[in-house]
Formats: sequence, C-alpha cells, structure tokens
Amino acid sequence: QVQLVESGGGLVQPGGSLRLSCAASGSSFSIYHMGWYRQEPGKQRELVAGITSGGSTNYADSVKGRFTISRDVAKNTLYLQMNSLKPEDTAVYYCNHRKAILGGSYDYWGQGTQVTVSS
Repeated sequence: QVQLVESGGGLVQPGGSLRLSCAASGSSFSIYHMGWYRQEPGKQRELVAGITSGGSTNYADSVKGRFTISRDVAKNTLYLQMNSLKPEDTAVYYCNHRKAILGGSYDYWGQGTQVTVSS
C-alpha cells in the first residue's frame, strides 16, 4: 500500500509561483511512474507532468517551460514547481504513483490540493 499526501496549494496571482509537494509513505516497490494530474470542475483529470523511476520526465504542452517535476528519493517526496501561473492553471492537483502489477498497473492517488490563480 502507498499513501500520498499533497500540500502546497493555495491562492496566487497570475504570474506567481507555487510548489506542490507529495509525501509518500508505505512500500514504493514496483512504482515505475509518478505524476501530477489536475482536474477542473466538469472536466476529465489530465496529466500535467510525469517522471519515471529512471528519471525521465514528460509535460503537458500547456505547462512546458513553466512547470518542473522533481523528486527527492531520500525523502520519498515528489514536487511540482509551478512558475508563471495563469488563471487557466486553476484546478485541483492530484499526486499519482503507478505500480506495476501482474498483467498491468495500479494507481495510487492523493486527496488533491486546490490551486487557484486569480487577481
């Protein structure tokens, strides 16, 4: 089992920055992908940024050059540095860890943290 707890969300003005953190506890065995997703009311959850166990990263086109995903293996913590925030970045942000299981994968999710970009 893996438990994920996000923090760092809040209200920020356009152009501002926030850093989200996701602290993981429990077994990290077979976790091969970690990521940040976001969801606006009435819309599907979308991948914002991901990082593999090997350190490769990928980003949604809408956040490339503004957001950076990183991890601290020793602290078992995932981060999302968000710069140059825009009103359209407003959403609930969720941390995800994906585990390899026989025949597929299993997703662990955090409870979500609200990010609001508004003047």
